[in-house]
Amino acid sequence: MIGCDCATCQSDDPRDRRLRPSIFIEADGTALLVDCGPDLRIQALTHRIRRVDAIFFTHGHADHILGLDDVRRFNALQQRAMPCFGDERTIADVRQTFAYAFEPRTQAGGGLPRIATFTIAGAFCVERLEIVPVPILHGRRPILGLRVGQFAYLTDCSGIPEASFALLEGLEVLVIDALRDRPHPTHFTLADAIAASQRIGARRTWFTHMCHDLPHAATSARLPAGMALAYDGLVVDL
Repeated sequence: MIGCDCATCQSDDPRDRRLRPSIFIEADGTALLVDCGPDLRIQALTHRIRRVDAIFFTHGHADHILGLDDVRRFNALQQRAMPCFGDERTIADVRQTFAYAFEPRTQAGGGLPRIATFTIAGAFCVERLEIVPVPILHGRRPILGLRVGQFAYLTDCSGIPEASFALLEGLEVLVIDALRDRPHPTHFTLADAIAASQRIGARRTWFTHMCHDLPHAATSARLPAGMALAYDGLVVDL
C-alpha cells in the first residue's frame, strides 16, 4: 500500500510483494490472459510472456483492465488484433475506457492497441481451449469467474449464486478471492473464502486478491489443509 509502514508492506518475504491480480493460462496449445491490469507490462517482462491468443475479462474495474494499451506489443509480435472476451457490461466498460482505440479518427502514429471485442453469454472456445464463464457477485455487480478443465478462477468475489456451484463441481484446483479478515462489501473475507472453498471441494485451493491485512507466512500457517495464499509468480501445473 502506498505510504504504509505495516509489517506486510515492509516485509522482506517476496510473497508479500503483490501486483494487481491476473493469471496466464497455457493449455491445449493456447495462451489465455485473464484480466490485464496496470501491471501487465512488468508482469509480462518478468515472466517472459511472449504470446497471448486472447484475453478474458472478469469485469471492467481499473485494476483489471488498465494494462490494455500494452497489448500493442502482442499485436506487433503476432500481427493481428487481440480477441477480448467479457460480458456485455464489461465490454462496454473496456470500449468506453479505451475509446481512442475504437475511434477511427484517432491518429495511429502514436500506436494504438488493436482490439476485437466479443460479448459472451455462455461457454466458448479460443482455438481448442474451452472456457466456461462462472457467474459470481462483486458486491451488487454480477461479474464472471471462469473454469477451464479442472481449474477455476474466482477473483473479486463476494458471493456465488446457487446455480454457479454446479459449474464448479469436480475441480482439481480452485483460485478464489480472500481480501482480509474484516468484512468488506465487495469481497470475500478469508473465512468466507474458506467456507466457499470447502463447499466446492477442490483438491487444492489458492487464495488471491489479498490486501496487506494478510501477511503471507502467518496467514498460510493458519489455513486448513489443502489451502494456501497464492503469490506473484506462482505456477500451478495440472
